[in-house]
Amino acid sequence: MQPISDPDVQILAGLAAAIASDYARPTNDPWAGSPFQWILAVPSRSKGAIGESLVAGWCAAKGFDVVRSTSTQADRIIHGHRIEIKFSTLWKSGGFKFQQIREQDYDYAFCIGVSPFDAQAWLLPKELLREHVIGHMGQHTGARGNDTAWLGFPSDKPYQWMEPYGGRLDDVAKLLASNGKGGY
Repeated sequence: MQPISDPDVQILAGLAAAIASDYARPTNDPWAGSPFQWILAVPSRSKGAIGESLVAGWCAAKGFDVVRSTSTQADRIIHGHRIEIKFSTLWKSGGFKFQQIREQDYDYAFCIGVSPFDAQAWLLPKELLREHVIGHMGQHTGARGNDTAWLGFPSDKPYQWMEPYGGRLDDVAKLLASNGKGGY
């Protein structure tokens, strides 16, 4: 936050803060006070980069090697695996939508969904996406489209086929470790 240097504006800001509760309507915004709230105000085209940074930082904090992919086909190389990162904030409908899922050269899609005070994640093998998403859940071209797909579901009811591949971040960490070091 930018500091206020003008003493008169400081007085005004102090007065405004003191009387705010008398005038401000109470909010039922579930994102109020969330460490992720600021992400909602970022343009959609930037949210993917935020998701990539969050996942890369989290994976590094968990002890996995993380490098930027040299190919545009995957976002990161994590623990030797080519990973495409998909990010969603919780929609007002109560679900996540992971968009722009394509037939590209990656091993796994790391899907991370952020709620006001929680996060869920899945490490979905590419073969599984081919079976259930790519060519089945068209994003821009209808259900029969196969160039771009999306994966959407209520946050409390992911698809049953996703269950073995995460749910919690700790589940994804265990999967990354149990899959062993990849060849990249």
